[in-house]
Amino acid sequence: MTTGADIIAGKLFAAGCRHAFGIPGGEVLALMQSLNQAGMNFVLVKHENAGGFMAEGGWHADGAPGVLLATIGPGAANAINVVANAWQDRVPLIFLTGCVDQGEAESYTHQVFDHQQLLRPIVKASFSARLGALDVVMEKALAIALDGQPGPVHIDVPIKVAEGETDEAWSKTFRSFPVATAPAKGSDLETALALFAKAERPIAIAGVDAVNEGASEAISAFCKKFGIPLVTSYKGKGLLDENHPLALGGAGLSPKADGHLLPLINKSDCILLLGYDPIEMRINWRNPWDADAPVIDVTPVLRTHGMHGVSATLRSAVAPVLDILGDARDVNRASWEDKEPETVRRDLDEAFAPEGEGWGPGTVFHTLRKVMPANTVATADSGAHRILVSQIWRCPLPRQMLQSSALCTMGCAVPLAMGHRLVDGEAPVIAFVGDAGLEMCLGELSTLRDLKIPVIICVLVDTSLALIELKQRGSQRPNVGVDFGETDFPAVARAYGGHGVWIDNAGDLKQEAQAALDRNGFTVLACRISRRAYDGTF
Repeated sequence: MTTGADIIAGKLFAAGCRHAFGIPGGEVLALMQSLNQAGMNFVLVKHENAGGFMAEGGWHADGAPGVLLATIGPGAANAINVVANAWQDRVPLIFLTGCVDQGEAESYTHQVFDHQQLLRPIVKASFSARLGALDVVMEKALAIALDGQPGPVHIDVPIKVAEGETDEAWSKTFRSFPVATAPAKGSDLETALALFAKAERPIAIAGVDAVNEGASEAISAFCKKFGIPLVTSYKGKGLLDENHPLALGGAGLSPKADGHLLPLINKSDCILLLGYDPIEMRINWRNPWDADAPVIDVTPVLRTHGMHGVSATLRSAVAPVLDILGDARDVNRASWEDKEPETVRRDLDEAFAPEGEGWGPGTVFHTLRKVMPANTVATADSGAHRILVSQIWRCPLPRQMLQSSALCTMGCAVPLAMGHRLVDGEAPVIAFVGDAGLEMCLGELSTLRDLKIPVIICVLVDTSLALIELKQRGSQRPNVGVDFGETDFPAVARAYGGHGVWIDNAGDLKQEAQAALDRNGFTVLACRISRRAYDGTF
């Protein structure tokens, strides 16, 4: 006989899910058993937050929705941060929580609170599983999680539903739903065609929606064909190979980068927004151009952010619009005859060059980019280091730099790297993290040990919350609550079964990184940098 948990697990497997992450509790034992029997690998983590980020890393690797499992009460509450991240960073995450049955909840109160009420503000949908309707609920949950801008969907699963036997008929397939593939004809399309056809200085800005649509090939071909420079959000890095002369790199949090990019954008006579969601961008990107600027917004969803104005909105996937726009323009029409984008690219290279004294965070990132193979997947935790590495690290392809760039939460880089390497199993992975961020998830080093996966962790050690300290000084506030002592991270790494080493110069960093690539276990490269090492860098 089939149980409710069997149907839930079977539908997840049908949607391509092969891993689930979480921490067990008595209320989810039937779910864990069914996930295992369905052919999914349950990965035990040390905190639900890390489990959710590992699930996201896996999604970037194989395209299947992430699955996070948590038990009642504290298990569900522990996951709030990573669920909010999935909501803001457009990550399809199925969040399963165990709960007591409704009748018991009226009188049995130990660990009981309303999971759905807690989670509804930060999920695309929340369902309470019911026997007899599990096939429908799972179809809805998966479709909603993947539709438009992906996001988290919560399913509360009572014990009796998970353990209960049912004769419910259910399909062992997942029916994907079609999405809009071409813009509707109308005045906005006519405006867009006219703007692009006559533009002398077109520029494109692409973001997370283009990545999730798989639009890299179309964007790359379009930019190269018409000589259009491309700026991306941090999540959009690699939509065009960042080694290409037309690639102007990522933007969003760096005032130094903004100082070069925003003036160029404002000189454009046709700004193409290609799957660009400004949720990643800092305040400089609020109304970055005039209200009557020539802006074409290609978007899969209704944009309600209010961050900027546009001249024409085309509700569509990116690739079909680029085909239509391309047909409207003479391929021999020159773009940017003054070659100003080339100058901006050179200026950006100089602005984010290695430190003149030979050691610092910029030198760390440049050195590691040269050592690591082209297919390396890098992850970055929130902090000053993330802003700098996002400007320096060049990605040949999309999804080669993973980070929390909308919620901007700490504690994400290491589990993101773990999840990607676990699921992909081939591309090298390196996690960039500050010392405070690594302290948040040290327990997951034991997960790394147990999984036996070769993740490289580069921790920048300056014994300070550097980005917050910069903001304190910038607003003429005293130094309060941002400094802490130095942890011996190499010793910690060894205690957890990995390899750890202190790094104080570029030569040693190159040597140790090369050795790490050949190591079966994890490596912690603890790079000591000076206090205030980020001053003026981004």
